[in-house]
Amino acid sequence: MIAEFDWSSSLGPISGWPQSLQTATAILLRSPVPIVMLWGEDGIMIYNDAYSGFAGLRHPELLGSKVREGWPEVADFNNHIMKVVHGQGKTLAYRDQNLVLYRHGRAESVYLNLDYSPVLDESGKPAGVIAIVVETTAKVEAEQRLMAEREGLRRMFEQAPGFIAMMTGPEHRFGMVNTAYSQLIGHRDVVGKPIVEALPEIGGQGFIELLDRVYQTGEPYSGRGVGVLLEQSRGAVPEERFLDFVYQPIVSEEGTISGIFVQGHDVTEQKRNENALRESEERFRLVAENAPVMLWMSDIDGKCLYLNRAQRAFWGVTPEAISDFQWGSTIHTEDQPMLYGQLADALQSYKGFTTESRLLRTDGVYRIIQTTAQPRFGGKGEFLGMIGVNVDVTETRKAEEALVALNTTLEQRVAEEVAERSRAEETLRQAQKMDSIGKLTGGVAHDFNNLLQVVSGNLQLLQKDLAGNERAERRVANALAGVGRGAKLASQLLAFGRRQALEPKVVNIGRLISGVEEMLRRTIGEAIEIETVVSGGLWNTFIDPGQLENALLNLAINARDAMDEAGKLTIEAGNAFLDDGYADRHEDLTAGQYVVLAVTDTGAGMSPEVAAQAFEPFFSTKPQGKGTGLGLSMVYGFVKQSGGHVKIYSEVGEGTTVKIYLPRAHQTEDIKANPLAGNIVGGTETILVAEDEEEVRNTVVEMLGDLGYRVLTAKDALSALSVIESGVPVDLLFTDVVMPGPMKSTELARKAHERLPNIAVLFTSGYTENAIVHGGRLDPGVELLSKPYSRESLARKVRHVLGNAAQRMAAMEASPLATAVENDGAPSASGRNVLLCEDDALIRMTTAGMLEDYGFHVIETGSAAEAIAAAGRGAIDLVITDIGLPDMQGMDLVRRLRDLLPKVPVILATGARDVPGFEALSNAAILTKPYDETALTGLAERLLPGAAKP
Repeated sequence: MIAEFDWSSSLGPISGWPQSLQTATAILLRSPVPIVMLWGEDGIMIYNDAYSGFAGLRHPELLGSKVREGWPEVADFNNHIMKVVHGQGKTLAYRDQNLVLYRHGRAESVYLNLDYSPVLDESGKPAGVIAIVVETTAKVEAEQRLMAEREGLRRMFEQAPGFIAMMTGPEHRFGMVNTAYSQLIGHRDVVGKPIVEALPEIGGQGFIELLDRVYQTGEPYSGRGVGVLLEQSRGAVPEERFLDFVYQPIVSEEGTISGIFVQGHDVTEQKRNENALRESEERFRLVAENAPVMLWMSDIDGKCLYLNRAQRAFWGVTPEAISDFQWGSTIHTEDQPMLYGQLADALQSYKGFTTESRLLRTDGVYRIIQTTAQPRFGGKGEFLGMIGVNVDVTETRKAEEALVALNTTLEQRVAEEVAERSRAEETLRQAQKMDSIGKLTGGVAHDFNNLLQVVSGNLQLLQKDLAGNERAERRVANALAGVGRGAKLASQLLAFGRRQALEPKVVNIGRLISGVEEMLRRTIGEAIEIETVVSGGLWNTFIDPGQLENALLNLAINARDAMDEAGKLTIEAGNAFLDDGYADRHEDLTAGQYVVLAVTDTGAGMSPEVAAQAFEPFFSTKPQGKGTGLGLSMVYGFVKQSGGHVKIYSEVGEGTTVKIYLPRAHQTEDIKANPLAGNIVGGTETILVAEDEEEVRNTVVEMLGDLGYRVLTAKDALSALSVIESGVPVDLLFTDVVMPGPMKSTELARKAHERLPNIAVLFTSGYTENAIVHGGRLDPGVELLSKPYSRESLARKVRHVLGNAAQRMAAMEASPLATAVENDGAPSASGRNVLLCEDDALIRMTTAGMLEDYGFHVIETGSAAEAIAAAGRGAIDLVITDIGLPDMQGMDLVRRLRDLLPKVPVILATGARDVPGFEALSNAAILTKPYDETALTGLAERLLPGAAKP
């Protein structure tokens, strides 16, 4: 209304108002209290919403009017205001000011609190008046009614049947007494006097202390048959009277205590009769002993005089032992100062108290006990000690605390539940997205890698035919480079979808960084400074070193691009511990010890929005054609598949840090030479190629034949098995993992080993579909050549697999185990004889190979019956058995073997985490599948500490 009002005839347009007027107007508009501004000599009225309500029907005509004209009925009053406040710059204040106003078309008598202050202009002179208006009509009228009610109350007091007195203030000054009260105190004039002056004889009798307590706490007090010594006249001998009375606090409207209302009856005669009856201690004890609460009585020093039956049972005290019982020893040490202090105060001041403390029950359990105690006085008013009641409120307090805790945490728990549900929904959406992408990338990679293999193989064969034709060689080289880029793209897709086959090793990242540092310098250029920082005592981690090098290279290339090929790249490796709180805030993360690899650049950095999308596939901030957007996605998928955690820290203009957390490994680092290094050589062995894709099969056959091998082919697993069963000697089975038909490639490999125990197996695939990969890792002993592969990779891998098979055969022929087998499987006397029971031939073969390479002598069995027979032929130092056997459960086999060999150590090899009944076994351990050589041999060594390694 102020903004739309036409101020041209009074104050002018608002835009031209002085700053002081604008500021004051803005302030009053925001106030919830009625405020009006009177501007200038005429007091032009500007007010807020609250004042418009106060104005009644005068609003809105009052807005913009002159105050003397707007309120003509109080024009003289406002004229005085303007002269003093506007004219002289002073302030005025009125409380409960009575004015007659016409706000609703009729005269109203109102009471107001008014505060007037000058508003100074830019030169510091009064330019207007601010008036704060608070109507107090209801309060004043209520006070007037209260006065009338008090007069009526006074008349009612006089007619009351008992004595009544009104006391005010902390001095307990008598404000009113009725005739009955005046008679009780001997018609002394006490009105207007404090109680200590009006009734000095009651000092020391406890009444003043009771009045103080009621006044201070606001808790009423009632007394029955309380004795008091009163003088009937000043200086007369005090007479004992007995009273029933109530001290009731008088609470004002503001909630404060203003006095005490005293009401009671003179029960002297009644009390004297009761005292005569209660002089019998036997009656008192009869009542007390059967009381359902715990009662006690003390002397003037606080020593126990009496405990009723309930209290004696609580403390386990006999009646004869009460006099020597030290009840203070049952108080909890934390509660002793409080309880001792209150009791000491009560014994000195002869006043009661109520408190709660923990007391030790006879069964050794602390209970929360509420103690209410009062002073005891004799017939002549002498202090005798305290008497009290103890009530067990433990369960009540627990219920109250539970209710408070429930109310306190309800909102928080609701919020946490909502947040947890949101996180779960987001996790589900992310998992569904990852699963969809994984399936998509797996299918694409399978067909795409097969296609690339055909192209790559033929290009490599063509490269030999074009030797000497420089132009043609260059074109073939360019085509091979394109194949490499395609293979890298497929590998990145598999990495993000967590579908790649990892070959983890126990790795020290510090040594890995040192090994690739020179390659990184060549890759990112000399203009970028590289600093590596490796912490002392760096832990090992179980990771695929080749994939980790690839991830580090991707991060370095991203950093180079972010720094525009000039800046500083810092690579750090250290130890870290992720606690439960951090793990709870991140899905798929377990608290524990990690090795952290941090890559930091000094580049442009990322905004929070970009950082949130950085790991998504195909997301890139680079110009079109400058990147696939799969580099960070590959890093993310590889780390997650390895059981790790990755985090980006970045600020625009401040650079970026990518931290990779990899779980700590407690095993010794695997330091092995590269089996695929060296010159490219072929051989004359016979290789059976099982491949359903005709073009891929033709290409690999030609490549192997070019390397000198004799090559047999099969289009599926059944055809390959037929070739093997034909009796043709085969040295190596080279089979695709994914082939059509009822027989899987893994089953083919197992049957091939059963028919040709010395045959070597090499799997190949562009996408494993978990056939030979579990938990993201190759099964132990499995060899894999991923598509697409080069002629060099094929040649080296074939020689590696054939070499391992030959080496194993030579070791077995030279091992004492061979003699043992020839002698019906009789074990050797080395103290390292292992009975291995595994129905899966491939797993049995690889496990036996791991143990033999480490120096153990292995007796292989494929069923429980074979294992029991082998155990009866000689000494067995260690048993390793699968849980699921064709003729008996593994745990049943262990019990049978323990009957034959009571102290033999046992390793249960299983894919399950828990084995029912395992906890009852001694000298036994669980080896979780899939396992590696380090885990297998390490566990065997631990169970055979006394057997010397050959």
